[in-house]
Amino acid sequence: MGSPKACMSTYLIAVLWLVAGARSAAAFNYADALDKAVLFFEAQRSGKLPPGQRVAWRADSALSDGNASNVDLVGGYYDAGDNIKFGLPMAFTVTMLSWSVVEFGGAMPPGQLANAEAAVRWGSDYLLKAATATPGALYVQVADPYQDHRCWERPEDMDTPRAAYKVTPQNPGSDVAGETAAALAAASLVFRARDPAYSSKLLRAARQVFDFADRYRGSYIDSLSSVVCPFYCSYSGYKDELLWAATWLHLASSPSPSSQSVYMTYINSNGHTLGGEQDAYTVSWDDKRAATKVLLSKVFLQNRVESLRPYKAHADKYICSLVPGASGFQSQYTPGGLLFTERDSNMEYVTSTAFLLLTYAKYLGSTGGAASCGATAVTPSTLVSLAKKQVDYILGANPAGMSYMVGFGARYPRRVHHRGASMPSVRDHPARIGCDEGFHYLHSSDPDRNVLVGAVVGGPDQSDSYSDSRDNYAQAEPSTYTNAPLVGALAFFAGAR
Repeated sequence: MGSPKACMSTYLIAVLWLVAGARSAAAFNYADALDKAVLFFEAQRSGKLPPGQRVAWRADSALSDGNASNVDLVGGYYDAGDNIKFGLPMAFTVTMLSWSVVEFGGAMPPGQLANAEAAVRWGSDYLLKAATATPGALYVQVADPYQDHRCWERPEDMDTPRAAYKVTPQNPGSDVAGETAAALAAASLVFRARDPAYSSKLLRAARQVFDFADRYRGSYIDSLSSVVCPFYCSYSGYKDELLWAATWLHLASSPSPSSQSVYMTYINSNGHTLGGEQDAYTVSWDDKRAATKVLLSKVFLQNRVESLRPYKAHADKYICSLVPGASGFQSQYTPGGLLFTERDSNMEYVTSTAFLLLTYAKYLGSTGGAASCGATAVTPSTLVSLAKKQVDYILGANPAGMSYMVGFGARYPRRVHHRGASMPSVRDHPARIGCDEGFHYLHSSDPDRNVLVGAVVGGPDQSDSYSDSRDNYAQAEPSTYTNAPLVGALAFFAGAR
């Protein structure tokens, strides 16, 4: 992660860490931030909005999605600032949001938990449609991104082509199908107690989609490259999604995590060929390798499934890579203490990392364990402290003194790269705003017409600098898959009294 030249020395990192730690000592209202982080998903809804819709400046949109293919693909989420429904990042969003609820939903008050579950269900309902609309196929995208990006339109005004794209046995997509199976399985855990019938329906679909992904192997960037790349090319391949999906299916299918399900047999038989022995140091919508090792470590630590012991060692390597001063440390942090991985949408990596630090701390803490970093044992409290620094940076404990969550705190981004937020709402401006007319709002320096409450933007650069410009999509665009793991992290801190 980052060249040796780009990474700071261990000594300098340790010094800067003391400064960043002092800065992040400020207390934040994590419960309020959690409310806002969940609310953001309502602004991203596609389809017929429900009666309880709280983001009032949004209205119904894309009500004919799927019609051209004689299927119903209405619903789901716009993953970022445009009006496309990409299946891979949407499924990853549902997986991480479900994991957030599974691990930390107990820290949420009932109303807050209900809103988080509603956010999961809005996505899982759509994925069910995509998985079951046509036998032997999985719908993985709605809209041509090149056509969509020719316009700057509110979702409610869309008149660009809404073609539906699918993967099939002849044109496979094990990466997107594997992630969809993981999402459906993870969501089934969210609803297992509250809505058993719905949970069972999700799990049945998850098994079918996983079988499809595993039987017809291939990457969807080979099958649909003309409409997927360069937006959501799956550069990590599809093997990580297969192991990730099998892990979630084991957890969702077994009476107890220690039982020997057909999916545990699959993991033990195929893990080494599906990236289980590869170390990875980032987690994103594309690469699930480190996240899978953390999740399998849960089963090893809490249920002593000895065949999974190697995954704990790999999870330790990932964790050690993040801890300044630890043996194996190789991450890059900004002078202000923010994990820096990518120039574009860096906060995606920050929120996923913070969440995994907390989940791993929980798993280790439940067994009195620690992460082994050479001769040093890194305790759960160290991981919690590191995660807190990242979350606090997002909320305002940073050199700029601004929150990177829209609507939280006194200073936050006012010009988000987001069509609906930048333009007057249908409620305030009922007349249609045309394709080309909308670009006036994209390039305007005026603040957003609608505050996209809870959205976490791409964030500052490696020097902690941020340009609050709508044209600056690398820093100013939010996404559902940035917020999804942050929901879990905020729930943890909101519940840590």
